[in-house]
Amino acid sequence: MSRGEKSVKTLSDLLAEGVAGRRVLVRADLNVPLDGDRITDDGRVRASVPTIKALADAGARVIVTAHLGRPKGEPDPKFSLASAAARLGELLGAEVALADDLVGDSAKAVVAALTDGGVVMLENVRFDARETSKDDAERGTLADELAAFADAFVSDGFGVVHRKQASVYDVAQKLPAYVGGLVETELGVLRKLTDDLERPYVVVLGGAKVSDKLGVIANLLSKVDKLVIGGGMAYTFLKAQGHEVGTSLLQEDQLDQVKGFLAEAEERGVELVLPVDVLVTAEFGNTEHDVVGTDAIPADKMGLDIGPKSRELFASKLADAKTVFWNGPMGVFEIETYAGGTRAVAEALVASDAFTVVGGGDSAAAVRALGLPEDGFSHISTGGGASLEFLEGKELPGISVLEA
Repeated sequence: MSRGEKSVKTLSDLLAEGVAGRRVLVRADLNVPLDGDRITDDGRVRASVPTIKALADAGARVIVTAHLGRPKGEPDPKFSLASAAARLGELLGAEVALADDLVGDSAKAVVAALTDGGVVMLENVRFDARETSKDDAERGTLADELAAFADAFVSDGFGVVHRKQASVYDVAQKLPAYVGGLVETELGVLRKLTDDLERPYVVVLGGAKVSDKLGVIANLLSKVDKLVIGGGMAYTFLKAQGHEVGTSLLQEDQLDQVKGFLAEAEERGVELVLPVDVLVTAEFGNTEHDVVGTDAIPADKMGLDIGPKSRELFASKLADAKTVFWNGPMGVFEIETYAGGTRAVAEALVASDAFTVVGGGDSAAAVRALGLPEDGFSHISTGGGASLEFLEGKELPGISVLEA
């Protein structure tokens, strides 16, 4: 994707043109975690409010489309956007009517009833298999039906701009298209990490699988000063160094790739930092644990968090950083016993004077779950996968389609 050379029409441009009485389709990211019908982290809903509110306040008739979860291309009540619509209404201080369907009779009636400054939401866009189809023509027919509702399109779901999907990519070709405020902010932050960064530049990666982050590691090794690895993916690195990792999460098929990363880091002079101790237990979820060095993990136990010495080590590597990108927890933070590593990294970032970016997904959820101050970070992204693909240097279809 371009790194700023091409122009994109923005929300400000649309507002300047005037939107009173115009129907504006907004692709938001409302893919929130649910416990039944209760939203456990409303960060993405809150992040969607500024763009939607700006349009409504200017008199637009706002139609929100979004997805939640992974329904199999057909309606599934457990993936309804009802909770998201209710929460958005609370945050806007006005009711947000939810259609019973995406482009059917209910959606048409709800859109027809819109008045200036009103906001409605269409049901989960992934209830229609055409949304995620690999067939351009199938996606195009859904995009035509969505476009028929509106006079303009605003792309404001950063968490999906790396997807070539009907409500993200194809509909932008059917209507005058603009980048929303949230996406514009996200891109500005990521460009600061790629084009305009201050050094030392430290990247902290965690989460379960090395395979999820192969591309970003490969790309970052030529750009970072330090690469700090924690979480489940650390055990594949430790195994590649010859350590016993017991029953810890391990991707055997990635060992050769990881050995290559270790060699490249050494060759480039990149400091690659791994845990020196971990919390181990006999089975997942067991809170009874021991702290052992990474050179002494028992064959019958698994590591579920980085240990106290690793927490100190990681914090020390962040202390003098000027730019930090963090994606992925250091352990199974959902279990309090194994949240200490993730908390230590987050607190080190809050204490830092660096430009700090939390790369969405589980990292952003962890910040909120651990009760840490969100304003303690320079930026908390709403899009984990999109952030990583940008840092890999990949083109993001939902952005490239907006570029003139």
